[in-house]
Amino acid sequence: MAKLAGYNPGCGLDVGTMNLVAARQTGDGQSVETKRIRDAFIDLDLEAKKTLRLSKVDYVEKDGQLIVLGDSALNMANLFKREVRRPLSRGVISAGELDAQQILSLLISNVVGEPVTPKEHCFYSVPAAPVDDENQDIIYHQEVFRKILAELGYTPHPMNEAMAIIYSQCAEENFSGLAVSFGSGMGNIALAYQTVKGMDFSVARGGDWIDTHAAKATGSTSARMCTIKEKGVDLAKPKNRDEEALALYIRSLIKYVLENIAIQFKKVQSSLDLPEPIPFIVSGGTSRAGGFMEVFTEEFEAVKKRGFPIRISEIRSAKDPMTAVAEGLLVLAMEEHAG
Repeated sequence: MAKLAGYNPGCGLDVGTMNLVAARQTGDGQSVETKRIRDAFIDLDLEAKKTLRLSKVDYVEKDGQLIVLGDSALNMANLFKREVRRPLSRGVISAGELDAQQILSLLISNVVGEPVTPKEHCFYSVPAAPVDDENQDIIYHQEVFRKILAELGYTPHPMNEAMAIIYSQCAEENFSGLAVSFGSGMGNIALAYQTVKGMDFSVARGGDWIDTHAAKATGSTSARMCTIKEKGVDLAKPKNRDEEALALYIRSLIKYVLENIAIQFKKVQSSLDLPEPIPFIVSGGTSRAGGFMEVFTEEFEAVKKRGFPIRISEIRSAKDPMTAVAEGLLVLAMEEHAG
């Protein structure tokens, strides 16, 4: 985002399956600062309390157990060879986690803090309805986060995740673009021309889908595959069987997303006339893998030869794939305060 003159209230919150990221202006109004916490937890016995205090791990006590939050939860899961628990699954609130709402409230409070002005506007990300899983409940997910943010003193506004990327990355194109967010739970896609949304949808595959299938293929755990992926995998030069499996499923996901974009656009093409080519913005944590953009471009060219229905001016990565959504939501929140 460009530097901004004068402080403006407002908060953007990217609600990701893997990470929660909040964005605000700095106090001098000259730049944007972000804060992240991993969207994960693990329960431990009370006997571990002394050890956790010494190691300065984030935790809370609940119902006779210790709940470790954030990045520390993934580290503990790997240490004890357990799967980390997640309050979100496949892009929405996990139906199998009875503690999900309470944990999410703790995590969100940690990352957004208190409103800087009464009823401060907070735009938060929600996925579009998935085209390949009609059982996903987006409405419940959206309303739970509205409730949590309202209880923290904010005025909450839901906004499509991929549309937020267009707001943060396509100012020079008058907010026209095609954006895809390769998140942990889902892949979110949106197309807009001069801020007007022309299409949005999601697919129920993302980083978790990659980790789960790569783990099954190698006899590992999803938590371990996630750790390997985040340490850095070069898609062009995988070093071992684990990295080869991750590279294979990342490429498969890219193909799946591109094919679905073509299918969904053709459904609205007759009512959507794009007068000029638009940029294609790639974002999300999964897109940070080494060589991702090269593989993405390669797969795009293959789909294009078969007839990609959208004219694309260029393909580019978001300036920071981890904060692009939160920064776009911040733009909308500040605009709401500006009236």
